[in-house]
Amino acid sequence: MPGTKSKKAEYNLRLFVAGASPNSIRAIANIKELCEEHIKGRYTLEIIDVYQQPELARQEQIVALPLLIKSFPLPIRKLIGDMSDTAKVSRGLGLMESLS
Repeated sequence: MPGTKSKKAEYNLRLFVAGASPNSIRAIANIKELCEEHIKGRYTLEIIDVYQQPELARQEQIVALPLLIKSFPLPIRKLIGDMSDTAKVSRGLGLMESLS
């Protein structure tokens, strides 16, 4: 959307999942819903299946899944789980500050 760029931070997120497991599906749905509700138009979300892209999982030294990595804005944050605790995920992503 050229010309509509907000002055607020753009969020760069990567969600690592393990195939189509129930936890993976839940994590994808939960993080998409949270992002659309709170930072719509200000985020990129890359979903990475570690079964299809094991090298990326090795590079990030992933030990548990699903794993969400926020690389921007800094600081880098890593959150593990199905992202169902929206308050915890919001705090972890630093959304509480950007909502005020």
